Amino acid sequence: MQIGYFGGTINDGTIDDVVDEARAAEAAGYASYWAPQIFGHDALTVLGIVGREVPRIELGTSVVPTYPRHPMMLAQQCLSVNAASGGRLCLGIGLSHQVVIEHMMGMSYDKPVRHMREYLSVLGPLSRGDSVAFSGEVFNVNGAVNVPGSSPFGIVIAALGPQMLGVAATLADGTLTWCTGPETLASHIVPTITAAATAADRPAPRIIAALPVCVTDDVAGARERAAKVFAIYGQLPSYRAMLDREGVAGPADIAIVGTESEVVDRANALAGIGVTDFAAVGFATDQAEREATAAAMARVIADNA
Repeated sequence: MQIGYFGGTINDGTIDDVVDEARAAEAAGYASYWAPQIFGHDALTVLGIVGREVPRIELGTSVVPTYPRHPMMLAQQCLSVNAASGGRLCLGIGLSHQVVIEHMMGMSYDKPVRHMREYLSVLGPLSRGDSVAFSGEVFNVNGAVNVPGSSPFGIVIAALGPQMLGVAATLADGTLTWCTGPETLASHIVPTITAAATAADRPAPRIIAALPVCVTDDVAGARERAAKVFAIYGQLPSYRAMLDREGVAGPADIAIVGTESEVVDRANALAGIGVTDFAAVGFATDQAEREATAAAMARVIADNA
């Protein structure tokens, strides 16, 4: 299992701060650095800069919403990032949420599974440097993108439901989950996407699980803090469905919280259920918790080397 670092600086820091965060993650031994695309800096633009400054770590987005971006334009941007970073980009994409696409952006969220299937039918060939000729209900695209010095990039999608996991297995390289607990990963995510990949004679999918992490002596306080920090995710329908499947009240209940040994054991256990990558989302509040969490993650990295 590869261990990744889920950065938060891109939303509240400068570009230099993001570079420093990614550099620190690389120095700490993390295999990947994941940047969210929310309402701060544009993730791909910043990762292109990071790729020139930080030489080795894999760079991923978690995740870029598809509806506002034409797949041909997104392919062009990703190939440019790969040219800047020496081919280290993993593009994470997702539908976002109906409330964002319709109510904030004023766009249609109609038939999301069809949208993603057609989107990947266009983006997939372009990601490999091929031309595309696709005619569907949403997209009709004929063209190619030529970015000298680039190379193909991987694609994972934020897939949680059975239909979207099938799309991830057949048209992408895997899935990246958030707010999805270990029981749901073991009983739903891993077997569903793996079976779909097997049925389509596709390679074993990449299964990236992102979860909140904090080493602390005050478990109750940390969970109370997590409940506030991650409250919105318990209200969004796609995440709410996964939390309900897990049988928990909210995101705080699936956070990996406790002593250093407890956190190490729970993180390492994800490999046994088929998770290929664990992306740690830290939410420590003081230096002691930050240092203790870093020490725990160093052990997890060593255990999975």
